Amino acid sequence: MASMEHPIFSLSTKPDTRIREYERNGIQIAIKPSVDGVATIYDRDILIYCISQLINGMNEGRSISQTVRFKAYDMLVATNRNTAGTGYTQLKAAMERLAGTRISTNIVTGGKEIFRTFGLIESAEVVRETRDGRMQEVEIKLSDWVFNAIESKEVLTLHRDYFRLRKPLERRIYEIARKHVGKKDSWRIGLRTLQKKCGSNSKPREFRRMVKEIAEEDRLHDHMPDYGVFYIEDDDQVEFRSKGTLAVAEPQVTVPLLDPDIYETARALAPGWDVYVIEQEWRNWLREPPKNPEAAFLGFCRTWADRRK
Repeated sequence: MASMEHPIFSLSTKPDTRIREYERNGIQIAIKPSVDGVATIYDRDILIYCISQLINGMNEGRSISQTVRFKAYDMLVATNRNTAGTGYTQLKAAMERLAGTRISTNIVTGGKEIFRTFGLIESAEVVRETRDGRMQEVEIKLSDWVFNAIESKEVLTLHRDYFRLRKPLERRIYEIARKHVGKKDSWRIGLRTLQKKCGSNSKPREFRRMVKEIAEEDRLHDHMPDYGVFYIEDDDQVEFRSKGTLAVAEPQVTVPLLDPDIYETARALAPGWDVYVIEQEWRNWLREPPKNPEAAFLGFCRTWADRRK
């Protein structure tokens, strides 16, 4: 939630080596890049994926740790990324920027205000690598600050189409709307304040043009998830209006943890898909506990893959 509220990630698609400082309502942030540049809003996908794995584990009653291991291919598919060789190269570069970016802040997470400097991730390691150099398994250790926020469940769900937004500013605007609108009908913000919260380095006139362009494209194509974007000319404000698509939480059927060996079979039934994402969909879909959870889950995986062929 803190990273949705404040401009921690760069909107630039080129190496951004500026030191950025931000202060609002008593919150102070300084973002210092490495020689590779500061972490971008696309690099944030890796954090989102790690967080989703940990939250899923917490919801299922499993113990979690700061170290997350996952298959690189699963992460690339889940975040709508290229699974060719360039996708793995970009993933390595993203992990280097995440580890190299240093943040100094007094943001409160888990009810504690701590002013210190830290990285978004402590380390990243390729556990396995194919003969042609492609990653198979990745192990990432999250920073204390990020993990503290996860344990305190200071997280919000994102619409899956978030990963289909190609413009960095579209992603940042969605994050801000998700944080401030939530399940309300609407929310307004002045354009200058919005630019500051986005962390945009554009001139005000150019930023206004880009926001108006996003609003017009959404009016024509309805491409922004969950919230419509409207520029209010008279007040130089931006209004976000709920599209009524944000799911209302329903009581979830309690199903015990699945046999760990079942996931390899699930991957064979639904090749190319993140089986943990499918499992979460299956648990949300259930209306009563199945007699044989493993068999029911595998049947769901088979149907999932067949419908998407």
